[in-house]
Amino acid sequence: MKFFICLLALQQLYVQSVAQDFDFFYFVLQWPGAYCDSRHSCCYPKTGKPAADFGIHGLWPNYKTGGWPQNCNPDSQFDDLRVSDLMSDLQREWPTLSCPSNDGMKFWTHEWEKHGTCAESELDQHDYFEAGLKLKQKANLLHALINTGIKPDDKFYELKDIENTIKEVVGFAPGIECNKDSSHNSQLYQIYLCVDTSASKFINCPVMPHGRCDSRVQFPKF
Repeated sequence: MKFFICLLALQQLYVQSVAQDFDFFYFVLQWPGAYCDSRHSCCYPKTGKPAADFGIHGLWPNYKTGGWPQNCNPDSQFDDLRVSDLMSDLQREWPTLSCPSNDGMKFWTHEWEKHGTCAESELDQHDYFEAGLKLKQKANLLHALINTGIKPDDKFYELKDIENTIKEVVGFAPGIECNKDSSHNSQLYQIYLCVDTSASKFINCPVMPHGRCDSRVQFPKF
């Protein structure tokens, strides 16, 4: 009996050590107009077309060395009942554009099981998704960009101006990822903000993601 208790304790310690082994989060926001204007298929969720705003792609634990943990606890499955009070906010702020049109459950399941389980030493499932929602509200990037004249109007803007505006708001330089549309225009696609392990404060990025952008990028309509 003692052997099995010790074995269970060791397994729990192993899961905790794996889940705890990260240095910071990438908080990734995605512009839906760029996603839908690329070669990816794009379907609105069953709740309808999302607002013309950055949507949350994910909150991803990362290492300072540039790698990341994933799928850390196969026993910790996504349970929509644990985030039932957040559901309307998730549908609005963390929407899916994958096809076929769906209710978002598959997307949130993927984000939790691949990424969220690697942060369970800091955040349970409810806290994980709530942290993402709070970070989006805190950054409020579209409002900041529009206030400096950078609008989703299909026009091209200096990449440096976008970076500087975001840095002014969050206090730290962002990572920016662009995609190419069918006309090979470089488009503003995803913004990476670095966050501490409690998922409450923006920090200086220990390592920047590799995102290729032209010096001028299009901010497509949605």
